[in-house]
Amino acid sequence: MATLEAGSSDRKTIKIPVCYDPVFGPDQQAVASFCGLSLEDLIEIHISVLYRVYMIGFVPGFPYLGMTDPRLDVPRKLTPAMQVAPGSVAIAGRQTGIYPISTPGGWQIIGRTPLRMFDPHASDPFLLKPGMDVRFERIDRFDFEKLSRL
Repeated sequence: MATLEAGSSDRKTIKIPVCYDPVFGPDQQAVASFCGLSLEDLIEIHISVLYRVYMIGFVPGFPYLGMTDPRLDVPRKLTPAMQVAPGSVAIAGRQTGIYPISTPGGWQIIGRTPLRMFDPHASDPFLLKPGMDVRFERIDRFDFEKLSRL
C-alpha cells in the first residue's frame, strides 16, 4: 500500500513499493550494461531519488516522474514492447514512470509495483497527481504478492 510522509513543504510524498526481481524487470540487464553499472547499483540509484510527478499522460494514470540520477540516462527502446504489464516501473531519458494499464510501451522496464496507478471505478481514479513527490521502496517477491492481494 502507498504510504504518505511529510514533504519538504505542503507537497505530499508517496512511497511506492517496487519489486526489482528480474522477472519484473526484463530490461534491467540492458540498462545496467548501458549505464556501466551492476544490477544492485542500478536499483540503489533508482530508489535513492525523490521524484516529482510532472504530469499524468500518454494513458490514464501514467505518471511522468523526474528527474532520474544522470547515471540512469537511457534511451527508449528501439522497438517498443507490444505488451507492458500494469505496474511496470520504467525509465527513459532522465525520467521514470509507472505503466498503469496493460499497453504497448517503449520505456526500459526495471521493476514492478503491485499498486494500481489508475482505477476507473474509484471516486478518485488516479493514485498520483502532478506536484506530488514519489519515493520508491524496494520490496521482495513475497511482499509483492502479499500487496497484490490487498
